[in-house]
Amino acid sequence: MKVKINLTYILTHLSKHHFIVFHFLYSLYAYLNVYFITMAIQGLHFLFVFIFTSLGILHTVSSYNRPLPRKDIIYLAEDLNSTSPQQVHISVYGEDEMRISWITNNSAPATVDYGTSPGVYTNSTNGSTSSYNYGSYQSGEIYDVVIGPLQPNTIYYYRCSSNSDREFNFKTPPAQLPINFAVSGDLGQTDWTNSTLNHISNSNYDMLILPGDLSYADTEQDRWDSFGHLVEPLASQRPWMVTQGNHEIESTSYHPEPFTAYNARWRMPFEDSNSTSNLYYSFDVAGVHVVMLGSYTDFDSNSDQYIWLQADLGIVDRSKTPWIVVLLHAPWYNSNKAHQGEYQSVDMKASMEGLLYQARVDVVFAGHVHAYERFTRVYNDTADNCGLVYITIGDGGNREGLATKYIYPQPEISLFREASFGHGQFEVMNATHALWTWHRNEDDESVVADSTWLMSHSSDPDC
Repeated sequence: MKVKINLTYILTHLSKHHFIVFHFLYSLYAYLNVYFITMAIQGLHFLFVFIFTSLGILHTVSSYNRPLPRKDIIYLAEDLNSTSPQQVHISVYGEDEMRISWITNNSAPATVDYGTSPGVYTNSTNGSTSSYNYGSYQSGEIYDVVIGPLQPNTIYYYRCSSNSDREFNFKTPPAQLPINFAVSGDLGQTDWTNSTLNHISNSNYDMLILPGDLSYADTEQDRWDSFGHLVEPLASQRPWMVTQGNHEIESTSYHPEPFTAYNARWRMPFEDSNSTSNLYYSFDVAGVHVVMLGSYTDFDSNSDQYIWLQADLGIVDRSKTPWIVVLLHAPWYNSNKAHQGEYQSVDMKASMEGLLYQARVDVVFAGHVHAYERFTRVYNDTADNCGLVYITIGDGGNREGLATKYIYPQPEISLFREASFGHGQFEVMNATHALWTWHRNEDDESVVADSTWLMSHSSDPDC
């Protein structure tokens, strides 16, 4: 157990008598504390903690030991030949189609064969091939094939580049509620990332949504390949819908173009939502309208993104999608000391918060801050029953470690905050209610540390 002296309380609440008592006890505590530590006389130590706590002088801090950063893990391809598909991942496209993406070292057919039985491929679709250069790095062949129409909530078996050595399978999302989203940001590729992915894999989720900072390649392009290998077991089986973070920018003096690797490797269905950029888009799944925003592209009221968002939210049919969920990277609400005052948070909030509030968006998931925090429904920094629930989930396992320092006192609009690695589950049960749970990675076990029921704005007559 850790202990803090609440000096503000002392100065504003203690009587003269209590102050004298405190001064004596605290002086004695300070004098003997070295002895306690040296001799490990824990009983006397906790006696003083009890006395101070009883007086209201001390606040105890959770005895949960914050995990330290873990080393990077570099996943290399298993024993594959130069035309074997690798780094396979899928994403939804439209109402009943799926985009299959993969990489080979050498050229191979841009073809996906698929069907509903293992080894039996009743359908075949061709797609496109691309590649990119980054300094001296030359990517492999990157394939992009959209297959469908597909049946909802159905398992499909598929192979890429007509290669029979590796068969994959995926399950399509349901057409109607309920649906379960796994939510994780700032993943990286450390042992903690692996722990998070294992927990997600063991959950009954339909889709993963990620508010930015995927690989933490940070210009080292081989790390994009390693990340692709790491997430393939999950990303090849359920759709991964992502948006970009600051670690995807990768703009340098020798390669000034931003988002080169991200746009080439993680192509999202932006065209299907009339967006002109892979950095922001939207899609419908079951009864949820999901909006992915770009914190690191223009967002002022004259920008393409703002104009697109205004139009996109304006055509949402709440009778078909009673829930609206938004993902972005830099959080608009944040009581952690990390990333305070950044314009991607402050200016984007000033520009777009009104649009989201007017559209009665239900939840906003953000990353960037390497910790977890959940706010009440809020608008313009004030609790508002028709406002948005803001959740920071930048705790996937990145190599930079956790953001452990918070602003005190904790703002009233901040309901729960903790600097631990983990992931979230957003289970939309029906048109009116959804269950949010945050799962802490404690000693590599998934522990539910925070949960709450949410009611959709579309079902609230007051909103």
